[in-house]
Amino acid sequence: MTETPAGAHMRAELLSQPETWARAADLRDEQKRLPGSGARVAVVGCGTSWFIAQSYAALRETAGAGETDAFAASEAFVDRGYDAIVALTRSGTTTEVLELTERVRGRIPVIGVIGDPASPLVDLADDAVLLPFADEESVVQTRFATTALALFRASLGEDLGAAIADAATVLAAEPDLSLTDAEQYTFLGRGWTIGLAHEAALKLRESSQSWTESYPSMDYRHGPIAIAAPGRITWQFGSAPDGLAEQVRATGGRFVQQDIDPMADLARLHRVALERALARGLDPDQPRNLTRSVILDA
Repeated sequence: MTETPAGAHMRAELLSQPETWARAADLRDEQKRLPGSGARVAVVGCGTSWFIAQSYAALRETAGAGETDAFAASEAFVDRGYDAIVALTRSGTTTEVLELTERVRGRIPVIGVIGDPASPLVDLADDAVLLPFADEESVVQTRFATTALALFRASLGEDLGAAIADAATVLAAEPDLSLTDAEQYTFLGRGWTIGLAHEAALKLRESSQSWTESYPSMDYRHGPIAIAAPGRITWQFGSAPDGLAEQVRATGGRFVQQDIDPMADLARLHRVALERALARGLDPDQPRNLTRSVILDA
């Protein structure tokens, strides 16, 4: 029996993102099952899903669709008069999400956005939006998270054509290997891309055991820029505040920012994470100390 090469699942899944985003953008009926305009909403998740929840919350509120908060499922303050909770989870088995759903059952409608249609959350939630075509075998998430975000963006009326085209372009190109050998990485974002920055930092930590940090772009100069130095990268998702690039370069550090859709830039980071992991002899499909879903003992 042929052994699957290290990172094979992650590679196939991250490269499929333009296709899965297009499918999510076309799911008009599923998008209508998300909370409507004017609803007060809490979005919850764990790990990657929490960071995508942050991006969705910022996008939804900025679009004028209603007050929207994002919480780690274990720390969610949901008794605040929310009209609905959106629970984002690839596996649908994460302990904290299931416990939260049980706790609010019959009081606050829960809409699960789930990768595995056989998961317990499908029946426990009041409604479920299923994305089985974006589910993954790799422990390290790539396409499920971004496909869920594509669904959310499309539900808010965004045209994802440019994002899909940008992702197809960066994923078809040869990876920039100069991005894979930095000593340290800091990821920055503004508005909805703050969640992407946090997710990028997590992705690189999970897959390659790297030193990563993440901050709102404007807050970076309030202390964290102290670690910028030669051999280190500061990576901006979306437009950067005036003068930030020059300040980072003055430290000798490398400032990375590309004029593409920020979600496509996250797909570009996925390539960096994969190549960095493989260069270190690691398998991002089976990262150290991690499993596909965190299921806690009672």
